[in-house]
Amino acid sequence: MSSQTLREARKYEEVYEKLIPEENRPKFHLSPRVGWMNDPNGLSYYEGKYHLFYQYHPYDAHWGPMHWGHATSTDLLHWEFLPVALAPDEFYDKDGVFSGSAITLEDGRHLLIYTGVMKRTAENGQMKEFQTQCIAVGDGLDYEKYENNPVINSDLIPDGSSKTDFRDPKIWKKEDGSYRCLVANRAPDGSGHLLLFKSADCIHWEFEKIFAKNERRYGLMWECPDFFELEGKGVLLTSPQDMLPEGFEFHNGNGNLCIIGDFDSATDTFTEENVQAVDYGIDFYAMQTILTEDGRRVMIGWMQNWDTTGAHDGSEPWFGQMSLPRELSIRDGRLCQWPIKEVEDMRSNKVEYRNYDITATKNIKDSDSESVAGGVSLEGINGRCLDLELEVKPKDIQAMYDRFVISIAADDKYHTDIVLRPKENIAKIDRKFSGSRRAIVHQRRAHIPWKSETIKLRIVMDRYSMEVFFEDGMYVMTASLPTDVSCDGIYFNTNEDAVINITKYDLN
Repeated sequence: MSSQTLREARKYEEVYEKLIPEENRPKFHLSPRVGWMNDPNGLSYYEGKYHLFYQYHPYDAHWGPMHWGHATSTDLLHWEFLPVALAPDEFYDKDGVFSGSAITLEDGRHLLIYTGVMKRTAENGQMKEFQTQCIAVGDGLDYEKYENNPVINSDLIPDGSSKTDFRDPKIWKKEDGSYRCLVANRAPDGSGHLLLFKSADCIHWEFEKIFAKNERRYGLMWECPDFFELEGKGVLLTSPQDMLPEGFEFHNGNGNLCIIGDFDSATDTFTEENVQAVDYGIDFYAMQTILTEDGRRVMIGWMQNWDTTGAHDGSEPWFGQMSLPRELSIRDGRLCQWPIKEVEDMRSNKVEYRNYDITATKNIKDSDSESVAGGVSLEGINGRCLDLELEVKPKDIQAMYDRFVISIAADDKYHTDIVLRPKENIAKIDRKFSGSRRAIVHQRRAHIPWKSETIKLRIVMDRYSMEVFFEDGMYVMTASLPTDVSCDGIYFNTNEDAVINITKYDLN
């Protein structure tokens, strides 16, 4: 039976969602039904639909006591809201129902595993959050918490590991019918490690091993782990806190990390080989994946970052959105991402230019910022919900451009720039002129070893976001955009003559 806390949350979201006009939301990126959204949770396929839950505070557009919001889709692009699935209404999760995952049980029921948060006084007298792993089982609409929660308590944590930083369980089923659950934890050295637990029934768990160790290499605490096998390799995704940059590979703050390696399923042993960032943009965190019914590994992340979440207007009715679903592959030892193929079914109004000359702009700046909007515009190349494929090459290889700038979401005042610097093998995104009134993160750079003088990129825009895929998905840069949707211009600037091939589709 649902609690009073859950019933109140369901009633609230049902009433207040009606006050948000559809045109004020993204078209095909999931946003919260009302209020606040962060990490994707429980991404799964159940009874003919994809289910995506999310960290949710319905009562405010800022972070608060965490619930699990809930939506379903048949294509991972068009979503239908369902009532909030979980609320903080038991003693073991009274201070938050934190992130987790989902799986279908043998008896056909849908199981959610999540972190319950309870604040209590620690031995040193300080108030601490104690985190445990809990389950709820349901029918895809309503879920009942297990009467003997938590199922993975602090007494299963190995000696020296944190009792307070222990969260974000990722569950999967092995071929032998047993289950594994990977949980983020803080190691004795203060950095993250991932603990692996095993179970025969998803209820009775035991600690198996430390699956992966950070050892203070990539940030400190590792959050929101995801592990899967792809093309003969093991792939570990996680979101480290307190990152330090390493050249262009990792950015400061709360970042994202992919480790590719060998995986021995018989012994659950993962051996690291290659390490990279997942997304090189501004807004991408807490990614979670699913294996689709037709065998594709697809990833969705929270299209926001913790270092800028306090800068938005709390009076807005919603905050936060999910990324475009991305199909994953491995190429040349790297994790590659590409927009889910269903995006192509949304395309209309094709506009194409081949071998179009972009003449050098004499006043283009050599600095890192373009303070003036404008440049070359092409008829039909504009919009805020679009899929744009672009190839850029120098008109004369002996006069290679230093900077080629694509300005999107632009008018005569506002713009966000994608800057190509082929001589330095650098791509940059810059949204300082996007309409933000706060000194938040506005620029990111990625080092991209272009394979030829022709640079290929694909830009997918929704009303309040852009996702840029370089070199057939070898590198991706993502950013949310605060710019009013009336700013729909696209402009090109270059400091030496260039030639472009461009194909644009509206996305409906």
